[in-house]
Amino acid sequence: MSAASAVHVGPQRSLRRFAWPIGYVVVILFLFLLYQTILPSLVKSVSAPVVAWLPVATINECLMWAIMALGLNVVVGYAGLLDLGYVAFWALGGYTAGWLMAYPFNWTWTFHLFSPVKSTAPGTHINFWIVILVAGVLCAILGLIIGAPTLRLRGDYLALVTLGFGEVITQFFRNSNNIAGFNVANGDPGISSIDPIGTGPLGAAGIAPKLLTNSAAGNIWKILVLGFLVGICIFVSLRIREGRLGRAWLAIREDELAASMMGVPLVRTKLLAYAVGAFFGGIGGVANASGITTAVSPSGFDFGKSVLVLLMVVLGGMGNVWGVTIGAFLLSWLNGNGLKQIGVQADSFFGTHLEATLPRYNYIILGLLLVLMMLFRREGLIPEGRTKALMKTPSRTEAESLGADSLEAAAETEAVEHADAGSDAKIVASAAAVSGVQAHSRGEDDR
Repeated sequence: MSAASAVHVGPQRSLRRFAWPIGYVVVILFLFLLYQTILPSLVKSVSAPVVAWLPVATINECLMWAIMALGLNVVVGYAGLLDLGYVAFWALGGYTAGWLMAYPFNWTWTFHLFSPVKSTAPGTHINFWIVILVAGVLCAILGLIIGAPTLRLRGDYLALVTLGFGEVITQFFRNSNNIAGFNVANGDPGISSIDPIGTGPLGAAGIAPKLLTNSAAGNIWKILVLGFLVGICIFVSLRIREGRLGRAWLAIREDELAASMMGVPLVRTKLLAYAVGAFFGGIGGVANASGITTAVSPSGFDFGKSVLVLLMVVLGGMGNVWGVTIGAFLLSWLNGNGLKQIGVQADSFFGTHLEATLPRYNYIILGLLLVLMMLFRREGLIPEGRTKALMKTPSRTEAESLGADSLEAAAETEAVEHADAGSDAKIVASAAAVSGVQAHSRGEDDR
């Protein structure tokens, strides 16, 4: 390759590398401007269908689910560890927000730390961004503690242990109103009245609301806050994947035995994957408790949530950050508002009554979608390059069933298709020279 062509290819690769991040920023800013300035200036007949199909609250839920899917993608997509109890970290993050950002349910003291609520409000009120870090670190530590004795397992055994871990955490919070005589998390009712997100200087200047509640204006500004959190998770995921730790995760995912023979410390590397994924889960839990529900209770952390997040990762493309993000947006929209609107349209066209009944079959529909994906596109909507190649490579059993002759014929056909005339001429000349030398030596031997 000449120097000019190398210079020409370099900027193209750079642009392709930054195309997805720039596109993500553009989408978030467009959604904010769409609901903040564009739709209010349009006539109702134009704006109403957009709001009906894509409400602002649904966009915020999609962003929150994207955080969870990116965290699970580190565990499942990068390191290849099947985690069926990921909802436990989401629950722990949500309850951390309930402990540090709520009016009292069990304590009488008053503590404020950079909180946007009134200083006279009773209870513990700490700034949202500080709680984000506290919840992430707490979940990462819990992930290390839980993962240390369990990540030596593989495959189905590890999946069963993580499933049990998720159920244990949920039952702990369900029975937390009387643990050794203390009310830790208020049991089934959970913790309500969690502080909303504050806007700091923007709220003080009157640019944004001071508190981002579930009002129309608050939900619009939450697009920027939650979009920023998703952007941070995407950035961290991409940077780690390109580093030494990310390559170690990929090596374990593709061949654990080969990775260990090459010197990769399996348990420590798996623990780091579990910790990073748990950190993302804690962020998602705080974002959900403070930005979406403003409350936290055990009923919101059932096993179905773990399955839904795993389905987002599988649908988008395991190991591909952008595919997982799109899969999270698609499935969370479908589960939250899409099925209802599809039912509304079906009722208007065919006179059916699907608006109320179709959302109740959401898990059946999502299960069928997963089956179809496994049959026709196992690698996901936007697959990672290695995963796509691995999915299309026949296993040893399949290769043996094809037979050696067919494999050799396929190899010969591929060699002919990719033949180079110049290389073939050199090979023939070399063979002729070797034959001439051999004939000359045989002649000397005959003499």
